[in-house]
Amino acid sequence: MHRSPSPLSALPALALLFAAHAGAADGPVVAIDSGQVAGRVAGGVASWKGMPFAAPPVGALRWRAPQPAAPWDGVRDASAYGADCMQLPFPSDAAPLGTAPAEDCLFVNVWKPARARAGGKLPVIVWIYGGGFVNGGSSPPTYSGAALAKQGAVVVSFNYRLGRFGFFAHPQLTREAGQEPLGNYGFMDQVAGLKWVQRNAGAFGGDAANVTIIGESAGGMSVNTLLTSPQAQGLFAKAAILSGGDGATKDPGLAAAEQTGTAFAAAKGIAADDPQALEKLRALPADAVVDGLNLASRNVMGAPTYIGAFVDGQVAVDSAAAFRAGRFAKVPVLIGATSADIGGKTGFMVAGARSLAATLARQGVPVYAYRFSYVAESVGEPGARHATDIPFFFATADVKYADKATRRDIRMGKTMSAYLVNFARQGDPNGRRLPSWPRYDAARDAIMDFGADGKALAQKDPWGAEIDAAQALRATQQAAAGK
Repeated sequence: MHRSPSPLSALPALALLFAAHAGAADGPVVAIDSGQVAGRVAGGVASWKGMPFAAPPVGALRWRAPQPAAPWDGVRDASAYGADCMQLPFPSDAAPLGTAPAEDCLFVNVWKPARARAGGKLPVIVWIYGGGFVNGGSSPPTYSGAALAKQGAVVVSFNYRLGRFGFFAHPQLTREAGQEPLGNYGFMDQVAGLKWVQRNAGAFGGDAANVTIIGESAGGMSVNTLLTSPQAQGLFAKAAILSGGDGATKDPGLAAAEQTGTAFAAAKGIAADDPQALEKLRALPADAVVDGLNLASRNVMGAPTYIGAFVDGQVAVDSAAAFRAGRFAKVPVLIGATSADIGGKTGFMVAGARSLAATLARQGVPVYAYRFSYVAESVGEPGARHATDIPFFFATADVKYADKATRRDIRMGKTMSAYLVNFARQGDPNGRRLPSWPRYDAARDAIMDFGADGKALAQKDPWGAEIDAAQALRATQQAAAGK
């Protein structure tokens, strides 16, 4: 016999609903420009995660500049990361994602000292992750800003679109955009994230006039782009470039980018002259847009249907040329690479950091150059590989290496993170009880080496002459080849 549900039978569901709503307000509540958010407090650090800084870039907003986030009523739960941007993760990633990727991914995270109050003037550190512009996200545990926040900083990280979602062109997109920027949507997301910081840093006790951007690998290349981007001027006061090369930006041109986008569409059965090509492209499932592309497969695939970032003249300019000509944000810069970085001692990352440090210093910019030679004791390799400096600048070696982290590992993290927070605070990494880190100039060629012995030592670059000779030979060979 069918019975009508008792009013009491609905109580468990109502109780769960009430608990979920009440739980959103259990943590510290902050009012940002789009609504109120509730975070969490742990270990003397308050954090808010998964806050939207732009509208979901889905449907008609796929391949559009980021649009404003919709405001909300009530208190939004900000206790967990939002989705990282759509991609195909790969098993050997040095910083595995903490969330499942999705196209709705434009979220921002904040950490601050729990006692910091709104309207304070703490330095703000904004992290931009790497991953070759096809992988990466803000959720990996080693990217947590908690340890830096304990040292008196507000730390911010955000997601930006990757792969074909972040860097894509097509003739119909060009016509649709008109005067709106197009192509480099990932860089546009970064600019939008920095504008969010300007609007909201004060709510977390941060100083919007004292923002340091820091990025590694593709994130370091992004810092190079932001330093020279007309759209990013005034959004930060200092910059740290970790393994970001020399600022050179691949410039296939819009026509080549459009040709690559047309080739991708054709691979999906969408003809170049199809008047509905753009609607069909936006209707493709997210996995079909990824189409197997990631950091492990990018070079193997030959990338005939993906071109990556390119110079568009509005968001991304030729950074190397801009640096040489002095057309960039002349803010203090911390720059370096790891000892066994991509390309070896005379290659892209190490030589690129050295070259850019000299270029910036000649422009009168305060530059602090480093090389990271330290290897975690449990790893036991002869050199510091690409990206291994991140958990030490973030003081998260105990997270990265778990119970294998040694006292020396932890001590190196305390030293490097202290330098970073000092740099964010005052534009100079030096501070009490830290070895002196000299400002860089090409004549003295002094860099800070975070040595294999676990000590920080300022010294004349021991690889300088070898790097310079290799670069001179390379320039001679290119001139002979007519390049």
